[in-house]
Amino acid sequence: MIELTYRFAISKDARFVTPMGMTTPHVSVLGFDIEGARVSGVAAPNCAQMLAFGVPEASEIALRVQFAPEGPGYPEQMFHPTDSRYTRSAAALAGETRSIAEAAGGGAAGLQAIVNHVAGLFEYGHPEERFYDGQDELPQLCSLAQGSCVDINAYLIAALRAAGYEAGYIYGVFVPEEKQTWAEDGHCWVVTRHYGVCQEWDIAHFLKMGMRDIRPGLNPKPGVRLPMAHSMGWTVPALGIRDFKLMGLPLLLTEDGVLDFPDMTLSLTGYQDLAAQT
Repeated sequence: MIELTYRFAISKDARFVTPMGMTTPHVSVLGFDIEGARVSGVAAPNCAQMLAFGVPEASEIALRVQFAPEGPGYPEQMFHPTDSRYTRSAAALAGETRSIAEAAGGGAAGLQAIVNHVAGLFEYGHPEERFYDGQDELPQLCSLAQGSCVDINAYLIAALRAAGYEAGYIYGVFVPEEKQTWAEDGHCWVVTRHYGVCQEWDIAHFLKMGMRDIRPGLNPKPGVRLPMAHSMGWTVPALGIRDFKLMGLPLLLTEDGVLDFPDMTLSLTGYQDLAAQT
């Protein structure tokens, strides 16, 4: 069995919210359970996804998601953008990426040209200030910027969609080959759909390995990944959440509505079953 487990401590007056996993062509969600909390479901209608909302009944939460290898495909809603400051592209960005695609001849070549262009704009890192902080849309980058997988993929999604390509954003967990039973944090990647053909892209992994010759594929760095949710710009009316960047890992919800990651451990069983499939 493939099972992803999160564990984190929680105070009695805290609340938490978490996605419950998603199905792709590579995995199917089979089950989801939480120990240590009373749980109800809340919806993010703009993303067409459900979240588990938890009220603690113990000092530690254990959250488990079971997967099977293989699945029926990507959810259609993933390719439909939300109206969010994390998905809107500035006019200059849209004009540039359309020109890049056209210069490459359009089609699959244009898509690859945009991916290469975006990869050339970033060096991997976790800056204190991101290039889109305080913006109502993703601005055009005209020089090298530092960015995490979240930042790079937000820009890539906006660039691709502005040029007329279908693209979706997935957030979950990547477990590298050298660890197999655990991961440190979350990870995200992009899926494009061009004339019905889906391809996965992970620019951040290429950059971390010192490579800029970007090619499609789930694991340029050997390992496996478990998808938890898709899309950026989450609005959850029942919790008063508006245009939140992304969901994927469990998040603590404070009384003033701030969401933040708890200190948690992430463990995986069934690495080999998943690795054999992907």
